[in-house]
Amino acid sequence: MMQPIAGLTQSQLARVRWILTDIDDTLTEHGKLTAAAYQAIWQLHAAGIGVIAVTGRPAGWCDAIARQWPVAAVVGENGALVFSEKKGRLERLYHPNAADPATAQQQLEDLWQAVLREVPRARIAKDQFSRMFDLAIDFAEEQPHLSREEVLRIHAVCEREGAVAKISSIHVNAWFGDYSKLGMSERFLREEFGVDIYVEADGVAYVGDSPNDSPMFAAVPLSVGVANVRDFSEELDPAPRWVTEAGGGAGFAEFAAEVLAAQAEIHS
Repeated sequence: MMQPIAGLTQSQLARVRWILTDIDDTLTEHGKLTAAAYQAIWQLHAAGIGVIAVTGRPAGWCDAIARQWPVAAVVGENGALVFSEKKGRLERLYHPNAADPATAQQQLEDLWQAVLREVPRARIAKDQFSRMFDLAIDFAEEQPHLSREEVLRIHAVCEREGAVAKISSIHVNAWFGDYSKLGMSERFLREEFGVDIYVEADGVAYVGDSPNDSPMFAAVPLSVGVANVRDFSEELDPAPRWVTEAGGGAGFAEFAAEVLAAQAEIHS
């Protein structure tokens, strides 16, 4: 059962050195990055707490986020890549199990045609043009929203065609290759910073909002859902251990404020 973050102890919060976070409906509300969430990321950065965005969003978005947000890195396209900026230079790491981009694009086009044959109302997400390894099928980012039955049928077709498929709060994401958000996040933190996301003492938290965050909720000891995660309570397997009072970007800011207050307390 999810517990309010008010139940977190000062020692748990003070130990946090890294916050991994989803973007859509975790940092955003109604599709927009909130001022509160963005300010919280800057405050965490100033306090020496690394923020890593973990998202299904495309490589093109990740390039911009890694350059312009105060984040340590962006894991994108569901684990196919991680972009980070070091000393003014953008570094790109691609998962070795991801197909080369040309092969991936042909596989994704074939998959899209298979989906369209069975779900005529399906539509490709508007950000697909900047993706390298991932097919994003929009069901709730723009109107008209698709029915739950259509969403589940899209997911089933993708899996039948041999793709890995995940349902977020807005898209069905599908790709070919044995990689994941969790695997790439774990690899990046371990190789770059010697941090083990599975060990509580290493001070990692994860913040998310939907069923495709469940692998991260399961792996990271301090797992937090923003309040709108409750909308998926029957589909979460597992649910996060903790939940904020506010939803979306306000919920992320709420958790960040608790972490920053605990950090300030131990240094006062």
